[in-house]
Amino acid sequence: MPENEITGKAFDLRLLSRIVRYVKPYKALFVLTGCLTLILAVLGPLRPYLIQYTVDNSIIIPNKGLLLNLTLLLIFILILEGVLQFVETYSANKVGQLVIRDLRNEVFSKISGFRLKYFDRTPIGRLVTRAVSDIETISEIFSQGILVIIGDILKLIVVVGFMFYTSWQLTLVSLIPVPILILATIIFKNYIKKAFREVRNAVSALNSFVQEHITGMNIVQIFNREEREFERFKEINEEHKKAHIKTVWANAIFFPVVEILSAASIAILVWWGAKSVIAGSATPGGLVAFILYIYMLFRPIRQLADKFNVLQMGMVSGERVFKVLDTDAKIENEGHLSFEQPLKGQVKFENVFFAYSGEDYVLKDVSFSIEVGETAAFVGATGAGKSSVINLISRSYEFQKGLIEIDGNNIRDYSLNYLRQNIGVVLQDVFLFSGSVLDNITLRNNEIRLEKVVEAAKLVGAHDFIMKLPGGYDFNVRERGAMLSVGQRQLLSFIRAYVYNPAILILDEATSSVDTESEMLIQKAIDVITKGRTSIIIAHRLATIQNADKIFVLDKGRLVESGSHQSLLEQNGHYKTLVDLQFSET
Repeated sequence: MPENEITGKAFDLRLLSRIVRYVKPYKALFVLTGCLTLILAVLGPLRPYLIQYTVDNSIIIPNKGLLLNLTLLLIFILILEGVLQFVETYSANKVGQLVIRDLRNEVFSKISGFRLKYFDRTPIGRLVTRAVSDIETISEIFSQGILVIIGDILKLIVVVGFMFYTSWQLTLVSLIPVPILILATIIFKNYIKKAFREVRNAVSALNSFVQEHITGMNIVQIFNREEREFERFKEINEEHKKAHIKTVWANAIFFPVVEILSAASIAILVWWGAKSVIAGSATPGGLVAFILYIYMLFRPIRQLADKFNVLQMGMVSGERVFKVLDTDAKIENEGHLSFEQPLKGQVKFENVFFAYSGEDYVLKDVSFSIEVGETAAFVGATGAGKSSVINLISRSYEFQKGLIEIDGNNIRDYSLNYLRQNIGVVLQDVFLFSGSVLDNITLRNNEIRLEKVVEAAKLVGAHDFIMKLPGGYDFNVRERGAMLSVGQRQLLSFIRAYVYNPAILILDEATSSVDTESEMLIQKAIDVITKGRTSIIIAHRLATIQNADKIFVLDKGRLVESGSHQSLLEQNGHYKTLVDLQFSET
């Protein structure tokens, strides 16, 4: 469902019941909050009634002892109401925070399981909005929304009940402006619903733009696009402002209307009530109580509209979050094969077809086999399908036709977790998280000890440069490894792959973005980590794969040649052409 098709119903019972299901583990706290809401709905209107009784029975008819007792009772009720409001507010907010903690965990877990194809077409900023600000808004359904609305409605019912009990004539007179108020509330509700939907869309667009452009700021600056991108940002920011201004405009009209109607109701009450007191059909205490009742009547109505805004935003956010949770973009994980022993590493493709979308196949009828312990390299022009092969082996994407086997078993018969823990991948563009060198190597796996990491670093040839960093293995590499060079980040990725000891190692153009000195270190690291295991290398520099057991040549998605380096040169085909072109350039 596209963004603009989200309904944003304020009282979507199906959606609300789905949100409330997350309260189940905290039912006792939620019930306590509900009970306090009921008690407060009665305590508030009780005060004007006691004030009426005090005025009529201890002031108009002087009675100092009764006046003292009633005053103390009113003070006690005020203190009790304050304490109960504190507990109710705290418990309501706690329920909201507990719910969004569980919901945010579920959303992040869901996003973590999406296939890569989902992220190819979904802006990262939109997912950040769903997992952070949208879920935060849902918490207000509990702290400021549904329970408060129920409490306000109950208070209205109790207030009107006390008013009719005191004087039905004064009640009918003071309620004359209410139909106008109800009409204004309906108009306000319809307008604000649309406005809040536009606000959430604008927030999502703004988050997506900022996330994308901060991540790619180096490209913006290199190509001198700062001014143009700033103009685009101003346009998006302007839409964000306009969306919020609509909500401000609605509030700026609605709340003064409520105040005017409240003042009109009191004016009518005073005029009619004064005549009634003079005529003896009403008491002075009753008139004072009715003035307080009017404030209690209009204040919840105004707050009801305000809380409706909160509920409205919570529903819009809830619908967006559940849209993510309902997205079926997870790789099927119905495999039953999982062994105590690691995979051996035999890989076989049979007539495999693969397309990222539709039937626009990037791999066409590809068949090959790699035996246990062999080093196989895939070469070809950009877009030939090399990276697609490794994406299928790790099941980051799903193929449409054919068969992929590992150790003689269908790759889909393996448990996804078991499969991936036996496959190590070193990408061309190494991603490092903000944190220490050690954390980026172990990925916070407590089973991998520092001693093992140090041993691996020495074998790979990275220990010396790590120890020169301030703090050594505790050095913070910052976001995306910004404190390290490309070659250093690549060496860390080799150590990461080595300490996980995979049966199948995949190297995706690991030397294509480094200088000659770093390439020598990385080539040594490749020799170390590929020893004794099945290795698949996506090669850009053909000089690095001359000793591979098998070289597969891809052209426009088809496997056109295979063999050793020497045998392929003798064929005088695609591979020979690639070698001649590359070495003539160098």
